[in-house]
Amino acid sequence: MYKTRIDLSKSVRDKVIPILQARLADSIDLMMQAKQAHWNVKGPSFIALHELFDDVAEIVEGHADTIAERITALGGRADGTVRIAAAQSKLEEYPLEITAGTDHAAALADRLAAFGKAVRDAINATGEAGDADTSDLFTEISREIDKQLWFVEAHLQAER
Repeated sequence: MYKTRIDLSKSVRDKVIPILQARLADSIDLMMQAKQAHWNVKGPSFIALHELFDDVAEIVEGHADTIAERITALGGRADGTVRIAAAQSKLEEYPLEITAGTDHAAALADRLAAFGKAVRDAINATGEAGDADTSDLFTEISREIDKQLWFVEAHLQAER
């Protein structure tokens, strides 16, 4: 761990940094899974979903950057290569064989929901560890992930 003048004890930072690192891995994985959907979606809602999935990827990329910067602000090293993210991510592997828009929306919704749950767990864990700022950071991410989940799920909830 790097030296820092931040007023959080090393023991607090030792608890919080691994939580941040785990969510960094998940966020990088989620970003690339959203890009997988963006690149491969087909069907009558192509353009709407193509653009939505790209927006999701961009938003998640911003969260990954925020998480990584918090790790380094706390004196840690942000490990954010694709290989590390793939090895550490807790998200399910994205189904590569799908093409239909609703299938991509369902797959991405599942992963957004899983990431949202992990982030909510991180809110509590970092708060209990004594780092209200990181807990607040995760609260902000949680709200935005829930919003993106709503946007994606809307494509699955239409009345027929």
